[in-house]
Amino acid sequence: MTDRAAFLRRAGLSLALALGVTLAIVAAAGAPPIDTLAVMLSGGLGSGQAWLRTLSALVPLLLCGTALCVTFAANLWNIGVEGQITLGSVFCLWFLRDFGLTGGLPGELAVAGSLIAAMVGGMAWALLSGVLRTHGRVHEIFSGLGLNFVAMGVSLWLILGPWKRPGMASMSGTEPLPAALWLPALGGKPMSLWGLVLAVCAFVFVAWLLHRTFFGLTLSAVRQNAMAAERLGLSPKRRMLAAMAIGGALAGLSGGILVAGLYHRLIPSISGNYGYTAIMAVLLASGSLRFLPLACLFFAVLTVGSIQLPLSLSLDSSLAGVVQGVLVLTLFAARRILPAGLGGGRP
Repeated sequence: MTDRAAFLRRAGLSLALALGVTLAIVAAAGAPPIDTLAVMLSGGLGSGQAWLRTLSALVPLLLCGTALCVTFAANLWNIGVEGQITLGSVFCLWFLRDFGLTGGLPGELAVAGSLIAAMVGGMAWALLSGVLRTHGRVHEIFSGLGLNFVAMGVSLWLILGPWKRPGMASMSGTEPLPAALWLPALGGKPMSLWGLVLAVCAFVFVAWLLHRTFFGLTLSAVRQNAMAAERLGLSPKRRMLAAMAIGGALAGLSGGILVAGLYHRLIPSISGNYGYTAIMAVLLASGSLRFLPLACLFFAVLTVGSIQLPLSLSLDSSLAGVVQGVLVLTLFAARRILPAGLGGGRP
């Protein structure tokens, strides 16, 4: 049996075992397992409108997953991606308010500038965590989680304070932006084609950066052995900060697209757990950019399809989160449990 065939066989057995355990957990929760999965798949892929909603969810997932692949390449766990999405959305709306609404900047330039501002906001927030790691010896997991809560607090303060709607402070968000300051929508549907184009371009750029440049090679060296990389003069701390900056910029861009292309305002918890879901997608793809789009599409389908659970089966939509978590954890466990003789090694 060739290495590739062995790999595919083991992957298939792992997926079958993970799916079986997932269906058992769904049944234990009192839900019909086959019907539950069928409803979620139909809700995410069953119509043209469902596809558009799924692609809308795919955009932030793919951007955040790509961002995480950059930081994982430097052996950094960028758990703060949720906060970077939020700060990106804050910077995006600030630019649109100050330069588009009151500054008189033309709509196209204002939207383009707001996305750049969103990238700057996400980058700055990621660099805070990166500096704490490289110069303060604070692990990026802890600093990232803390900064996530700070970012959420900042967004709520802006929504209920300085940016509140005229005459009231509403948890529904800030005043909606005029249509001139939106990313162009796809035929009036709830999705911006430009958001998808930007996500795909970012993915292609990062794939080239990590696999075809000296910078990507140095990140690999830092991941393998930071001490040896330091002795070779590769400046691991600077490479780590660069990886965090790139990852933060991409996460911030996703926040900007959520503001300019989907919600058209700042809302509480605008990140929508896309950052945490993207972490599961990257883990499902084993950190490989090659499989990342499929993993992100899978989670986008489950996220959108879960909306149909209360309508079709009278189930809570949070069951989709159970399905996602159990599937990923079981899949990883299966990869470790199955003997190597069933197909160890990579293709």
